[in-house]
Amino acid sequence: MHRHVRFHHRKPRWWPENESWPPVQPHWRATRGRFFRRMGCVIALVNLLAILVFAVVLGLVLNSLGIIHIIYEPIRWVIPVGIVLLIFAFGSLVWGGRGLRHMSAPVGDFLEAAGRITEGDYSPRVAERGPLELRALAHAFNVMAARLQLTEEQRRDLMADITHELRTPLTVIQGNLEGFLDGVYSPDEARLKSLLEETQVLARLVEDLRTLALAESGALQLKKEPTDLALLIGETVSAFRTQADAAGVKLDFQSGSDALVLNLDPERIHQVLSNLIANALRFTPCDGTIHVGYKTTLKKDGKYAEVTVEDTGVGIAPEVLPHIFNRFYKSRDSSGTGLGLPIARHLVEAHDGSISAESQTGHGTTIRFRLPAD
Repeated sequence: MHRHVRFHHRKPRWWPENESWPPVQPHWRATRGRFFRRMGCVIALVNLLAILVFAVVLGLVLNSLGIIHIIYEPIRWVIPVGIVLLIFAFGSLVWGGRGLRHMSAPVGDFLEAAGRITEGDYSPRVAERGPLELRALAHAFNVMAARLQLTEEQRRDLMADITHELRTPLTVIQGNLEGFLDGVYSPDEARLKSLLEETQVLARLVEDLRTLALAESGALQLKKEPTDLALLIGETVSAFRTQADAAGVKLDFQSGSDALVLNLDPERIHQVLSNLIANALRFTPCDGTIHVGYKTTLKKDGKYAEVTVEDTGVGIAPEVLPHIFNRFYKSRDSSGTGLGLPIARHLVEAHDGSISAESQTGHGTTIRFRLPAD
């Protein structure tokens, strides 16, 4: 049976996405001790047989040369036992040779697959055959190769996504500047304002990429301080009030009955709230509602503050919902960069919290995140 080893109850920031926490102890680790014990017993037995056979043969040789004199009558059993030991030793060698041949084929597969992986090809897999320990090792090797292949694919996808996101604003800026130089466009206020907006898009994208890279590598430094959560949420909601009024969306915030002071990084949690509210505004039609609130909850591992951003927008399709916190993942009708929610997830987890989403198509979306309140 799989056994869980002891780990910290919260998932670390560097842990891979879509991997369960805490990890389950692999079967090969449980069998590794038995494998070495068996190998040690076999080696000890072979050595003992070799010593006995050597002693018998040496005694017979010395006796035939007259160096020593062996009285056979009291030890008549020595020669039959020696013959039996020789037969047993020969059988052990034959059995060991077959076992080595049985093990050498999987080892050859390992060497070939490892050589291809070192050359950058992560597709090879080895057949899970041979003794139990080799089958467990082959399974672990295949899992490692699959993860390496997935990481390489994610890296390539990331480069392609970044290139795509940078291409549009750079093309707009380059086209307008060339038009200015060629006299096709006049540098009026409207075009200059458009260029400024494109540079702001680039600046936000670069900052989002920087934040995401720091968070995924575990190098993000938080500046925690005692912060009134209700005041922080209220200020963030007020910053979006004008944008919500212009879109015809009702944006309200209902604070809890008691003031709640948490030890957190107010700038990063403000960034989380801003991403969530901006997403809600993007997908909530006119005359819709966005409700922001918080409450305290008690869990087995302590007290938490739960912040909720709930909208009456178009909702998220069931096949899209499990992937919304993956970087650069966007639905077909999304116009964002696909970084807002992944950044929110990493920032919340950097505070030892958690974030989740619930949605029904056509009935809105609810995103809540929890922060430790102890």
